[in-house]
Amino acid sequence: MRKKVIAGNWKMNKVLKEAEQFVADTKDKIPGHDAVESVVCAPFPFLATLVEKAAGSDLKIAAQNMHFEDNGAFTGEVSPVMLKDLGVSYVVLGHSERREYFAETDETVNQKTKAAFNHGLTPIVCVGETLEQRENNETMALVEDQVKKALADLTEEQVKATIIAYEPIWAIGTGKTATSEQANEVCAHIRNVVKAAVSADAAEAVRIQYGGSVKPANVDELLAQSDIDGALVGGASLEAESFLALVEAGAK
Repeated sequence: MRKKVIAGNWKMNKVLKEAEQFVADTKDKIPGHDAVESVVCAPFPFLATLVEKAAGSDLKIAAQNMHFEDNGAFTGEVSPVMLKDLGVSYVVLGHSERREYFAETDETVNQKTKAAFNHGLTPIVCVGETLEQRENNETMALVEDQVKKALADLTEEQVKATIIAYEPIWAIGTGKTATSEQANEVCAHIRNVVKAAVSADAAEAVRIQYGGSVKPANVDELLAQSDIDGALVGGASLEAESFLALVEAGAK
């Protein structure tokens, strides 16, 4: 039985006082880690403070991106060494917004995924198609290619520990949501890709989230699907009450 993972991706939102208040309002109300993994993906300037504020609770803190090198002349970048030193637990990699606006590639996502494991961080690797690609029936081939390239050269144990987030780009922040059947179809395909590329054991263990306008009103239906193991949530994760509802759905 795969444990659900609910991760709230704040993107470029909140100021520090708001972020601190969110952690104060949620950390003692979330279900235990044995029931569900509860993660907040916060902007870089907040990470150290939020790790400290969430200490002793089951709320874990994630970064929204990182560089693949440990250090060097990469102005404006943040390394896995820095994240680990702060006590960050997870890192989002290859989000569609990173790919679209900041020239992320499948190759850099793979480099970052390997770097995450080298430093004890759990990667949340994002894959997904545009509306045009879906309408051209390219979804399955595109997602398969993204998954294979992201996981290239990882060990079986590393693949088992990876979280893959399927986010159809056309459903991110648009209010449109893939039907639960559409979402599960792609998540099941991802699992089959892992089975063929790595092993049946890895496919059974790897956790696959759905992301794309997930909210309390639709999360139960999505999480009831056979191959959806959690959610990567944008807007609905910004308010404590909404985030808690999503986490509680994951713990059912």
